[in-house]
Amino acid sequence: MKRLLLFGAGKIGRSFIGQLFARADYEIVFVDIDPQLVDSLNKAGSYKIITLDNNHPGKEGEYIVKNVSAIHLSDKAKIIECIVKADILALSVGKQGLLGLSELLAKGIQERYRIRKDNPVDIILAENVRDTADLLLGELNKWLIDLPVNEYIGLVETSIGKMVPIMTEEQLSQDPLSVFAESYNTLIVDALGFRNVIPDVKGLAPKKNMKAWVDRKIFIHNLGHASLAYHAKLFKPELIYTWEALEIDQLREIARRTMIQSKEILMALYPDEFTHSQLIDHIDDLLDRFSNRALGDTIYRVGCDLSRKLSRDDRLMVPILTAIKLDKDYSLILEAWVKGCFFNATDREGKRTRMDEEFRMKYADKPSLVLSNHCKFDREEYSMLYEEVHEICFLYNL
Repeated sequence: MKRLLLFGAGKIGRSFIGQLFARADYEIVFVDIDPQLVDSLNKAGSYKIITLDNNHPGKEGEYIVKNVSAIHLSDKAKIIECIVKADILALSVGKQGLLGLSELLAKGIQERYRIRKDNPVDIILAENVRDTADLLLGELNKWLIDLPVNEYIGLVETSIGKMVPIMTEEQLSQDPLSVFAESYNTLIVDALGFRNVIPDVKGLAPKKNMKAWVDRKIFIHNLGHASLAYHAKLFKPELIYTWEALEIDQLREIARRTMIQSKEILMALYPDEFTHSQLIDHIDDLLDRFSNRALGDTIYRVGCDLSRKLSRDDRLMVPILTAIKLDKDYSLILEAWVKGCFFNATDREGKRTRMDEEFRMKYADKPSLVLSNHCKFDREEYSMLYEEVHEICFLYNL
């Protein structure tokens, strides 16, 4: 049986990456920092994925992922041994986790090269981070000085489109290993990133122009979630769920129009990769998925993490900056960004994350401060952006 070594036993790791490879008869070995989760996975040897889709009841069901084990992150010797033996690696740990793993990965790859010089290793980077491969390559190069990194290591960027909602304490207490997920199971991967034959795994969708597909996720999916949340919170503060917001015609329409505006920027950036009809179908499919009541996805979840989502290198400002370079309209996207500066939603317990609390204390209701101090936009160079933000605030009495 082939083996996947998967760093990160979180929701995406278990419900998406682990599931895809398990269905293709891979043994799944997780590496995680949570000792309780590691112990539970080792005792059970399996876990359950519960697919929820009230819009398409025929797609609902349960799937048991078998042949599962786990290693705690502190057991470095065992991890290195598994890096040597694994058929393929995957990372689903977030940007900081990825950077923190570079030394351990390098030691494992060095040992693999010593023992299996003719067996390159592919690493699937299941992270929603632009240019993840370049980021990790830069870190690995610090440690792998005498190894032919580009020939021996395949760094495979992905576009993660699967939505996995936050589970309640009650749901987790019934079965801590179970994960809820939507039925969507397509993992877009960089066809040019592999050093071995692309695995025969149903659900993998190899693309040659991976940068375009990573940007499709940012410009349309991520942007759509954020714009919906930021419009909804100001329009009707008592709304809790994304499906509730999308039942209001005005909110559905502004979210769709904002996504379409970003679609125009994306097409101008990659004129040979997408068609108008393809992206319109994608937008309408996303809105259908966002309105899946059974997922229980909240406006808070899709809007929180303000320091990241309102930064100059994330889902709203990236399309805006691209539009400025390409002389395209970005007015609706900027409107969503401005409303995001006023986003004060909380979770079911009335709480915000520590990072969001700090962001609100620094910049509460002051978009121009977010532009200057957080996004680091020079007031002279981006004077038009400052003026447009001021006009939006005036228009909506913010």
